[in-house]
Amino acid sequence: MHPSSCVPPASRSGLWACLGLVPALLLVTGGLALAEPPFLVTEQEAADSRAAPPRLEPRTVPAPGAPRIQLLSPDLNAAVPSPTRIQVKFEPAAAAAINPETFRVRYGAFKLDITSRITASAKVTADGIDVSQAALPKGSHRLFIEIQDSQGRTGERRVDFTVQ
Repeated sequence: MHPSSCVPPASRSGLWACLGLVPALLLVTGGLALAEPPFLVTEQEAADSRAAPPRLEPRTVPAPGAPRIQLLSPDLNAAVPSPTRIQVKFEPAAAAAINPETFRVRYGAFKLDITSRITASAKVTADGIDVSQAALPKGSHRLFIEIQDSQGRTGERRVDFTVQ
């Protein structure tokens, strides 16, 4: 059906069908409900990161009063399944507030920015972020999480774990 021959429908789904978008949406998502959450990184990105030579990373001291980043989930002392819940809590200094728009997550040896992949399924707030189902390929992974406060100080946290 050509969009110009379409009478504007009353429902949103009718509009999508009119524009020919329902088949595309079904193709992309495999239906309206996803059976599996999308991977935060691909198998190839994970393999490339693991194969990269180790990088020298200078030890840095956080700025006084920088926000703290606490990892509440997954439990890094146990086997991490996929998908897994990633729950992070932000703690600002007493005289500052967390600026959620500064949230960044980078992945692996190349520090690939995967922020948009995470924020596509979870909302960042001043309290933190809770990703209910983060899918990752089996193997070792490294995330670099950062957030800034209202005074421009950056809190950083490196998280290493292995998905079983």
